[in-house]
Amino acid sequence: MTKRWRQDAGLLALRAGIGGVLVAHGVQKLFGWLGGYGLEGTGAAFEQMGFVPGRQSALLAGLGETGGGLLITLGLATPVAGAAAAGTMIPAATMHAPRGFFATGGGYEYPALLGVSTAALTLIGPGDWSLDALLGHRLNQTWLAALALLASSAASLAIVQRRRGVLAARTAAAERRAAEDTAATPGAAIGSDARPANGQG
Repeated sequence: MTKRWRQDAGLLALRAGIGGVLVAHGVQKLFGWLGGYGLEGTGAAFEQMGFVPGRQSALLAGLGETGGGLLITLGLATPVAGAAAAGTMIPAATMHAPRGFFATGGGYEYPALLGVSTAALTLIGPGDWSLDALLGHRLNQTWLAALALLASSAASLAIVQRRRGVLAARTAAAERRAAEDTAATPGAAIGSDARPANGQG
């Protein structure tokens, strides 16, 4: 077994594993398969989490995972596919970050692992056992890998920043409503065990 053969076999196994996981999660979002909620249910959840508009955000995430995962598995347009999948994982990781690292506690371990893995495939390439190799690597150029990673990272960071703005606006609106409710309710700030000023009661 030559070193090159081992590398190609390893890359194929890695592509198939990562790509399969991405496709599974993508079809959950897009079609409700494999126990997923489809675009409507996923879109509603995304909206609640601050990714607005929710349905469009779910569609983009589902396409990034399904399309990226399928292309990664086939080894076709690997830089674009890997970068798209990696970019999809950045907002997912930031959403889970407040819960810590480990997935058992709801942390960002899982999306971070997928993001790093797909980014690594973008840089390494798919190997000789791929459609990119059959096409002479016309869609697997070094400059394309760098450009795709920069573009997907920039887009993902913009999405993260937009979500933070949405959540901040929601928090501010909730605080304003609470203040208005308090002001509109006479004696709302007085505790339930308050005593009249004359000491009776």
